[in-house]
Amino acid sequence: MNWLDFGLRMHSITERLSPAAAIAHRLRRIWDPALYHGYGKKRHFFEGWYYKLISADGKSRFAVIPGIALGDAKETPHAFIQVLDGMARASHYIRFDAGEFSFNDHRFEVCIGKNRFTRDGIRCDVSNGAYRFSADVSFSGCVPWPVTLLSPGIMGPYAFAPFMECYHGVLSFDHLISGTIMNNKKKMSMNGGRGYIEKDWGRSFPSAWVWMQTNHFTRERVSLTASVANIPWMGGSFTGFIAGLYLGGKLYRFASYTGARLVSIVPEKRSVRYVLADRKRTLSLTAYRAPGANLASPSHGVMEGRIAESMSARIAVTLTENGRTVFKDEGVHAGLEISGNIGNIDHQ
Repeated sequence: MNWLDFGLRMHSITERLSPAAAIAHRLRRIWDPALYHGYGKKRHFFEGWYYKLISADGKSRFAVIPGIALGDAKETPHAFIQVLDGMARASHYIRFDAGEFSFNDHRFEVCIGKNRFTRDGIRCDVSNGAYRFSADVSFSGCVPWPVTLLSPGIMGPYAFAPFMECYHGVLSFDHLISGTIMNNKKKMSMNGGRGYIEKDWGRSFPSAWVWMQTNHFTRERVSLTASVANIPWMGGSFTGFIAGLYLGGKLYRFASYTGARLVSIVPEKRSVRYVLADRKRTLSLTAYRAPGANLASPSHGVMEGRIAESMSARIAVTLTENGRTVFKDEGVHAGLEISGNIGNIDHQ
């Protein structure tokens, strides 16, 4: 046993922590977005962790999403594991009793039944009718979004806001994968593959959004994650956006809290383009649509929504600084979601 494991144990969502432990949990999770945030929640809450797994040759592409949904009278609270097969363009939703969900309060570790998910890897074996999926994969060299005292992760100061309907975290821009995946009866080596991890938690997804992500460029150690959405807020809404371009060890950030602005957003039949800019830099993104599969999404903690997600999109990225091109390339094997009425997203 690693000495860091001493004294640590898993908690169920029905377990009551002592008052001191509950306060420590609430404070700790602000500065560690990877941790489970739902302690004390009983209704209208969801939380999910998104693992993207791409083999070295790019011919095996999966997203594995463990999570918990604490809905209302419409749907019994339950845990789930979603599997998206990006090549077959098929998704599978495996339900578990909510009591099978447990979490570690001191580090990112979530278990659903016998399936275990951490920042360092996945060990799972699930089935849904005739479909069976198992993964025994490990990660190395994870690169999380930086956490500071006043900006705890990708949400920046919005992480402290108590009334957001959805919060977001980036747990690893890019990392190396080793191990194997069994998809039905086909065994696939993931050795030398690349991965990405993020998460969401709260009540509901936004009413309209564009999300894109890729860490497969012609250059290594490059990763992009970007989203723009119509965000409900205090009875109204506002346009929110966050983008991070991790480029050879340096992170370029664009968000409303960094002073950036959404210059334009243009949805077209085969692509969606948008431009973010601050006083020095401009980030231009063009995502080219590709067929995908539907994933379940939350509305007030009920997994009744449907999102079409592709794992075969392409994203053209251009970053300029003071008029000089810093980076220009096209990422492949990209995750892309375009949901709701994008025309409701305003730009400045």
